Amino acid sequence: MAFMLAALLFSAEVFPCGWWMQEVEEGGAPVAPMESQWKGKRVAFLGDSITDKKRVGTTKCYWEYLAELLGLEPCVYGINGNQMNGVQKQAGRLLEEQGDSIDAILIFAGTNDYNAGIPVGEWYTEEEMETEVAGPRMELRKHRVPVLSDSTFKGRINLVMDFLKTNYPTKQVILLTPLHRARARFSDKNIQPDEMFPNKIGVYVDEYVKAVKEAANVWAVPVIDLNSISGLYPVNEAHLRYFAESITGRKDRLHPNADGHYRMAKALQYQLLAYPASFEAE
Repeated sequence: MAFMLAALLFSAEVFPCGWWMQEVEEGGAPVAPMESQWKGKRVAFLGDSITDKKRVGTTKCYWEYLAELLGLEPCVYGINGNQMNGVQKQAGRLLEEQGDSIDAILIFAGTNDYNAGIPVGEWYTEEEMETEVAGPRMELRKHRVPVLSDSTFKGRINLVMDFLKTNYPTKQVILLTPLHRARARFSDKNIQPDEMFPNKIGVYVDEYVKAVKEAANVWAVPVIDLNSISGLYPVNEAHLRYFAESITGRKDRLHPNADGHYRMAKALQYQLLAYPASFEAE
């Protein structure tokens, strides 16, 4: 048996590690999108300035790189400055303009909720309610109700996810955590300290990242932890190469530049390969 297995091994075609990855031409331009479940899929991107088609602080966005790397077709609705309640409005526009033609939806928001000092809040409130149990008989038990409120971060996520789960029950929906943050000064009225400081209500950005992670289980959707896997860490001076300040000279260590967006896209590429792009029968 050992000799037979050895013979099969040496007779098989051998590929180097990463043989299925697309090589790139000189200059970093992909030769062609890799063959994957995302090729040709229509993907909606909801979010804030990092997703905005205006390319805030960059010449190219992560979703443009993903279009090249995976061959997906981006439908972009992100708006500069939007908080999670703005994402709900984006989702409404998505439904109005695209209907059911979307295969997947990615949501990348939360950093502006932190900066604005929106309370994190709770996922549920509790009440007592009668329910039928074995017997049969009625029994009074605790009953939780999702918080659908615009006044807290978790309430806003609940509103967005309730809308998407209702209107896109067959679609892939994926949440992305906010990136790490360093200082920025856009004007005298818009100065944002780095993440080592809490916001004006005394809450660190970590709690907003944690809430997005929790939402994955609350709403049965995948979450991609860009806060971790992107490796972008602008509070370290060596990472300024990935942020707008290194290119524009503006005091902006919040928005990734093109190199930062490419790094985000590469991290997302390998995560997305682990998830279905569509739940429709092929």
